[in-house]
Amino acid sequence: MSVLVIVLIVLLGLFLIALEFFVFPGVTVAGIGGFLFTAGGVYLTYSSYGATYGNMALAATLLFGVIMLVMSFRSKTWNRLMLHSSIDGKVETVEEENIHVGDAGVTVTRLNPVGKVNVNNELIEGRCPGHFVDENTEVLVEKVHKTYVIVKPKN
Repeated sequence: MSVLVIVLIVLLGLFLIALEFFVFPGVTVAGIGGFLFTAGGVYLTYSSYGATYGNMALAATLLFGVIMLVMSFRSKTWNRLMLHSSIDGKVETVEEENIHVGDAGVTVTRLNPVGKVNVNNELIEGRCPGHFVDENTEVLVEKVHKTYVIVKPKN
């Protein structure tokens, strides 16, 4: 087997491993193929040229692989491929000083069993376990949680 062919097989394997790291995360065909090509190139070196050259090929492959990964992590190339968006949403929380147990309110949407409730001029999520409450129905607050209130129909 020609030295050029073995070098190309090893380089193809290392390229596929780099693709596995940076483009196709997880265990994919690129990673498995890269490992097989790299291992196959080193094996061909051992079988064609003996243990001395096989050990040199193995050491050179490992060294080149580590250098390639370090250079890839240091370069700014991968920053252009990364997603740089941020989440600016927020969770509506209940103002605990404004809403207390026993306060009266009105449903804005149907509680089926979750919907919107207006209590003390604050529009918040209301839950009415076990009941379906139509909109514009008066309710009483039973419990106040961080992000919602539990209500029951006012009788």
